[in-house]
Amino acid sequence: MGTAGPREAAERRFAPCAVVPIYNHGRTIASTANALAAHGLPVMIVDDGSDDATRRILDELVAGRDDLRLIRQPRNGGKGAALSAGFQAAHAAGYTHVLQIDADGQHDTADVPRFLAEAQARPGAMVCGCPVYDDSIPKARLYGRYLTHACVWLETLSFDIKDSMLGYRLYPLAATCEEMSRKPFPPRMDFDTEIAVRLFWRGVPVRNVATRVIYPENGLSHFRLWRDNARITAMHTRLLLGMLPRAPRLIVRKLTRKPDTCAA
Repeated sequence: MGTAGPREAAERRFAPCAVVPIYNHGRTIASTANALAAHGLPVMIVDDGSDDATRRILDELVAGRDDLRLIRQPRNGGKGAALSAGFQAAHAAGYTHVLQIDADGQHDTADVPRFLAEAQARPGAMVCGCPVYDDSIPKARLYGRYLTHACVWLETLSFDIKDSMLGYRLYPLAATCEEMSRKPFPPRMDFDTEIAVRLFWRGVPVRNVATRVIYPENGLSHFRLWRDNARITAMHTRLLLGMLPRAPRLIVRKLTRKPDTCAA
């Protein structure tokens, strides 16, 4: 019997943690972090240059806690930069998987065990949240998402990634950090879509988990219409061009792999 290589051995080991980027979401971070910790997950909170009030809340939250770790960015660099820093810290600490979740209370932490179960059953896969919205979602955002969905399906020549924009997913850290070392991920709102596409290109399988998503009343959004739409447009242009030389391999994968579906 052959000996498993380092990658195979790492994939059999399952040591997850959560990474939560935060920028001025002081009102909701405690409930999010405590809910994650209640599921037995160590939590890395990455403060992306928050204001003084949020910094004080974070200091009080993590004081005396072994299950919460605070990482501070020197300045506001964007969600993607904060997540990349968190992923690198998690990898250096010996974790094998990272659950990414927002700090604003949009995501249902009751579904954390379902994400973990999917990842433990298939440790090499990326587990993507497949959103189930209620009436709180602004209609412009709901319908606008379909443009990105269509671009991603073209960029991957696949329907495997049901939703590339939801920042609630679980990554295998070895493959993720290897891809990050090859080329850094975008620092801002274009992070979520680009990392999903590039991991798919890399051959990381996709699992999809249906999960409830809400838009809290008076919720704080850092999406900037013109700036971030320009970044997203540039990202899709970059990814579409990147798909072209990969098209033959992606077509072979499409013909030989059965696409995943959203779990109930």
